Amino acid sequence: MSEIAPTSQNDILAVARTQVLERGEGLGERQIHECLTLPDDRLEDLLALAHEVRMKWCGPEVEVEGIISVKTGGCPEDCHFCSQSGQFASPVRAAWLDIPSLVRAAKETAATGATEFCIVAAVRGPDERLMGQVREGVEAINKEVDINIACSLGMLTQEQVDELAAMGVHRYNHNLEAPKSHFAKVVTTHTWEERWRTCEMVRAAGMELCCGGIVGMGETVEQRAEFAAQLGELEPDEVPLNFLNPRPGTPFADYPLVEGAEALKTIAAFRLALPRTILRYAGGRELTLGDLGTRSGMLGGINAIIVGNYLTTLGRPTGSDLEMLDELKMPIKALSQTL
Repeated sequence: MSEIAPTSQNDILAVARTQVLERGEGLGERQIHECLTLPDDRLEDLLALAHEVRMKWCGPEVEVEGIISVKTGGCPEDCHFCSQSGQFASPVRAAWLDIPSLVRAAKETAATGATEFCIVAAVRGPDERLMGQVREGVEAINKEVDINIACSLGMLTQEQVDELAAMGVHRYNHNLEAPKSHFAKVVTTHTWEERWRTCEMVRAAGMELCCGGIVGMGETVEQRAEFAAQLGELEPDEVPLNFLNPRPGTPFADYPLVEGAEALKTIAAFRLALPRTILRYAGGRELTLGDLGTRSGMLGGINAIIVGNYLTTLGRPTGSDLEMLDELKMPIKALSQTL
């Protein structure tokens, strides 16, 4: 991504219009920070430009995805935001999902018009038992459901990356979660570099890479800009954008919610940093943005959405999201166009 000399906040949007909208070049870290610190009375202009960028470089379609946890809770890692960590006194307990339930969930997801179904496990990385269950699950889903299958199974070895690619896994999710300079305050049981290596292996194997993170975990605005720039360097196919939903029993249980205007600036700035990337609404939007704010984000750079519930928290009713897309005249991306 290109980086230019600092601009005044009065003309950062003019610079972004030329650089991002016209040339398709994502903003650099300093420029992203300028967008994140625009005064609130410039928010509508920022969102409008981000929407123009999304429409030009991604088009009007919205990619819809459902997610399901095949292995919930009992994770050995200490990600401070996560109620699935076995190190915290959270109410989530370990559980496994059987294959018939996995297939049923995939069918229900496909019935919404979704083109992506993501199998998630709360683990540091998959062992042979989990890889075997994923192998069986992918085969069973492919026999009965016409949908792309994604996986999120933690950090991988090269052998596991190759095996998932051979199974036909379409996309792999492995979030960096936080900017590199802040990561050690979020996770201590593994490093940012370990996550980055898995992402690089996934891309090299030919699978699409889904990589994003969570906003509102105590990072500064400068670090938020750093994070967007780091994702720009990685160039994932998809960036899920989560807003912290503080979970009881975790170290971040008492963190405040991200303010709505701040969240919308983040959405727009990430779009300007990543003009061609699928930018997906993920967890926390219901609390941070509400219904009206969610609509504003869809008109401010978002072009993908997770429908239904998340791994350990409730989402908006699927019908509400689909009705919103219909009202905004945003067509759901067809499966045939993603193959």
